[in-house]
Amino acid sequence: MAKLSFKQLPESQPSLFPENIYDKIPKNHPVRLIDKIVDNLDTKFILKTYKGGGNSAYPPKLMLKILFYAYLNNIYSSRKIAKALQENIHFMWLARHSTPNFRTINNFRGKRLKNQIHILFKEVVLMLNQMGLVSLKKQYVDGTKIEATSNRYTFVWKKSVEKNKEKLQNKLHNILQDIEQHIQIDNSENEINLPQEIDYNYLEKKISEINEILKDQEIPKPLKKKINTLSKESERLKKYEKQLDILDERNSYSKTDIDATFMRMKDDHMKNGQLKPAYNIQISSENQIITHYSIYQSPTDTTCLIPHLEGFKSQYQFHSQEIIADAGYGSQENYEYLEQNNIIPYIKYNYFHKEQTRKYKNNAFLSSNLYYNEKDDYFICPMGQKMNKIKQGKRKTANGYEYQVNYYQAINCKSCPLRGQCHTSKENRIIEVNHQLNAYRKKARELLLSEEGLNHRSKRGIDVEPVFGQLKFNNNFTRFTLRGLEKVNIEFGLMAIGHNLRKLLAYIANNLFDFLKKHIFAQIKNLKKLIFVFFRKNKPQNLFFKLNFEIN
Repeated sequence: MAKLSFKQLPESQPSLFPENIYDKIPKNHPVRLIDKIVDNLDTKFILKTYKGGGNSAYPPKLMLKILFYAYLNNIYSSRKIAKALQENIHFMWLARHSTPNFRTINNFRGKRLKNQIHILFKEVVLMLNQMGLVSLKKQYVDGTKIEATSNRYTFVWKKSVEKNKEKLQNKLHNILQDIEQHIQIDNSENEINLPQEIDYNYLEKKISEINEILKDQEIPKPLKKKINTLSKESERLKKYEKQLDILDERNSYSKTDIDATFMRMKDDHMKNGQLKPAYNIQISSENQIITHYSIYQSPTDTTCLIPHLEGFKSQYQFHSQEIIADAGYGSQENYEYLEQNNIIPYIKYNYFHKEQTRKYKNNAFLSSNLYYNEKDDYFICPMGQKMNKIKQGKRKTANGYEYQVNYYQAINCKSCPLRGQCHTSKENRIIEVNHQLNAYRKKARELLLSEEGLNHRSKRGIDVEPVFGQLKFNNNFTRFTLRGLEKVNIEFGLMAIGHNLRKLLAYIANNLFDFLKKHIFAQIKNLKKLIFVFFRKNKPQNLFFKLNFEIN
């Protein structure tokens, strides 16, 4: 049997000349890049949030370095970050031996970065723009839903609140009518005029008036009970009004995070697709780098595109030249906005892919396949009859956008042999047509089927969608840790910065030789030229004399 040998371990005792543990951090380690990037950031806007006085605070740049590096390494909890500052040599080197506790980290993240995170995010993106990683001339736009950190089973529904409020108002109306009859009998000069809808302020005012009228009278027990009921139910009415104010345009909210809306997710913890409190995250990407993000309480992507692009403009002071998105954004309102701002829309619409199929093209009964005479404004049905315009109408979307539709009706469908295949109505066939939307779709179709459109469509699936995959699955960011819309903005902003820095590190690692060739090898080549010119101008003996003289 061969002799066993083990490496000798150093003794766990202090030495006369201890080694520097920070020498173990490689020169090209990501922590050194984070240190340099944050040092070059302008943080004057964060300094304005400090009032001064009291105990000394940690420098903002130090706290930013800690947060950036933590989110780069998928550490989102303030307690875990504080623990890493005491155990991880990379965090220790970055923080210069400082050890802010979890409350300090959480307060800085929640208070100092409030309404400031977009500025930091923009500075990082502009730095990447200067390096040539993003051009900001095009945006691949997409959205996803990320769960809020709130109770999944405590929620408020708008329809339920409105229904209960209506029942309560009817009950209060009946009680006030009974009290009015009693007061009219005892004192005909006083009368209570009841509105159709009773709100909390009106009810409180009426209760005071009733108490003032009846203060010197002996109140019967049934009437006294009704007055007490009014006082109790007024608080319930106040609660309903407050809930409706919180809901505003939304259909629901979570009781533990009132900014979160219940949305249907693709997957959930029980694998059955039930509703969960969440936020709708919209991002723009280029080369898998996030160039802009925005967070909404609406579950539909269609209504989020315009405010998202307006946010991009307010941040960078210009619009991108091209927008590439899927069919969830293909609405008339969005097409109109893009046309007004001279943005090329590579945006699909509903039935875009279906239109390309042979079955769809050969279906002569579809309204989109009917012949339209634009000059005289009429359609021709499959049987050859005219379908004349009978009226115009207006429609409104959920967000208030108004558009016009035209209605066309066939002359006589009774004896038509194709009626069973054409429509199922008992009357003559009527079709609804939105000519403006059809024009926008025609333009979008031409762009999407062009060579540039095919290129963008092929890239969209490998540009913006993988970003969500990296955030959710690689970085395990499937649920927010902070509550409220403002803090959620901060948290996703830090996530987006961490993602972009991760992409920068990958770019540097993959293109190190090209970087050296561009910046260092070019300088060496120039240095060789200078040395050659110097030797050509100076003779070797003169050069030797000069060097010998300078040395002596």
